[in-house]
Amino acid sequence: MERHEVLIVGGGNAGISLAARLLRDGVRDVAVVAPQPVHRYKPLLNYVGAGEATMADLERPMADVVPDGCTWVRDAVEAVDPAAMTVRTRGGRTLHCATLVLCPGLVEDWEATPGLLQAYADGWAASTYVPGSTPQVWPRLSSLREGSVVFTVPPEPASCAPTALKPLLMACDHWRRSGVLPDLDVRLVLPAGTATSLPEADRVLEEAFDDYGVEVLREARIERVDWDVHALEVTSRTGRRVLEDVVFAHAVPHYRAPVWIADAGLAVDASPGLVDVDPQTLRSRRHESIWAIGDAADLATRPSGGGLRKQVSVLSKNMSAAAKGKPMRHYDGYTVMPITVSRRKLMLNEVDRDGAASPSVPFVNPFKPHRWAWLFDRYGLPQVYWHRILRGRV
Repeated sequence: MERHEVLIVGGGNAGISLAARLLRDGVRDVAVVAPQPVHRYKPLLNYVGAGEATMADLERPMADVVPDGCTWVRDAVEAVDPAAMTVRTRGGRTLHCATLVLCPGLVEDWEATPGLLQAYADGWAASTYVPGSTPQVWPRLSSLREGSVVFTVPPEPASCAPTALKPLLMACDHWRRSGVLPDLDVRLVLPAGTATSLPEADRVLEEAFDDYGVEVLREARIERVDWDVHALEVTSRTGRRVLEDVVFAHAVPHYRAPVWIADAGLAVDASPGLVDVDPQTLRSRRHESIWAIGDAADLATRPSGGGLRKQVSVLSKNMSAAAKGKPMRHYDGYTVMPITVSRRKLMLNEVDRDGAASPSVPFVNPFKPHRWAWLFDRYGLPQVYWHRILRGRV
């Protein structure tokens, strides 16, 4: 049996940046369980879907981002035994640890939308949330001249769900500049009554929807996809309708946590199976040596990369405080939902758990679109991510 002082499940932003932070804090034995050979800076996927970035801009070999001194267990988790503090991998390894941190992210729930996976395979549906399909998005959107096109925002849980609006609004800007927007029927399927549930942000977005002529279906979801005839069956607060002859659908699948979380008795409920933690301390409510952050943790806030920076900082301090019997710090639920309203303007939408504005830069309105915010989101943050966040310096 392999033993480690700290075992982190997940090799995304949360897992790698936390491992780096812990090693910088002096933890001697840190291991990360992650099967994927490639690490992605996921926020740039939306820019790939808008023709403003390439996959090469956001991908690095996992071996290049795992911190020096960290053990990389290149395998997938099959089961967790909280009582024994062990993790069993798909490859048959058993890993024992003193402290376990769960940040595996979410997985696509294709069964929640029958026919959607077949539409992806057929090529008329794709999204920036599914990396394998992302390179198809911009060629399809930019080539459209007429017809019906549909975009969706995924219901919670999802990774920074409102940012699914980025491809929609950047595409509308492109179509307007190309002179084809009036010939396109653009529809948006929202899971709630508004895009963000933040009044100031929603006012800006509603103006953008009206300006571009986007028809918004509210409190709606795609119930099924008839992939062979390019039709979507949608239910909304106004009833059920079928959207026929869809030339392209940027349809984001539903998500859920990996099933082994609920199977281990660590989840709030079986579906969507998020890890049951104290949303302030990030510690499991059921096991003192288990912690969780990121998309798969029930933190009573929308998950985001910006939120992870705060979570990693709080968690690294709280793990040390718990070991010494000292008071722990609290995560205030800070999150950021950067949304482009055009191809060159973006609003950050930084808020705390209660939805109150929480700007990183004092006296800056986080709900006002700016060109500098777009420049920072597209070009500045990726550099901060690769050179500071993943090295535990932010």
